[in-house]
Amino acid sequence: MLTKYLITFLISMVPLVELRGAIVYAASQQLPLYIAFPVCILGNMIPVPFIFFFARRVLEWGADKPVIGKFFSWCLKKGHKGGEKLKAKAGNGLFLALLLFVGIPLPGTGAWTGTLAASILDMDFKTSVKAVVCGVLLAGIIMGALSYLGFGFLFNL
Repeated sequence: MLTKYLITFLISMVPLVELRGAIVYAASQQLPLYIAFPVCILGNMIPVPFIFFFARRVLEWGADKPVIGKFFSWCLKKGHKGGEKLKAKAGNGLFLALLLFVGIPLPGTGAWTGTLAASILDMDFKTSVKAVVCGVLLAGIIMGALSYLGFGFLFNL
């Protein structure tokens, strides 16, 4: 049983899969939601400070390197350009925009991408983390409801 919780925790740390995939895995393994939910949130949030403080620095460091430079420069330019557009559209609602970006469970959105965007946008760390935590909670509620209702239905057939 402990192994299933460890796997759930580790899945929630994986980019792109994150909490969304971990909740589905937990539901498929019939783990209780009241335990799986905090495990997934914790696993999803552990990488956030590292992404916020180091991902941009890694991209800036690699921007002038021979093999990876073009790609890293492109990532920085694209992130900065997209961030400026988001700032212009969201205005004072940047916190809510980040929360919804992380919270709506669509491919390519989540804590990893949201935190990287916040870092590129030069958002305040505390504000970014609060928005990401709220977004992860929202995604967890949505995915938990869908997964546990869906698997509950399947297991009771």
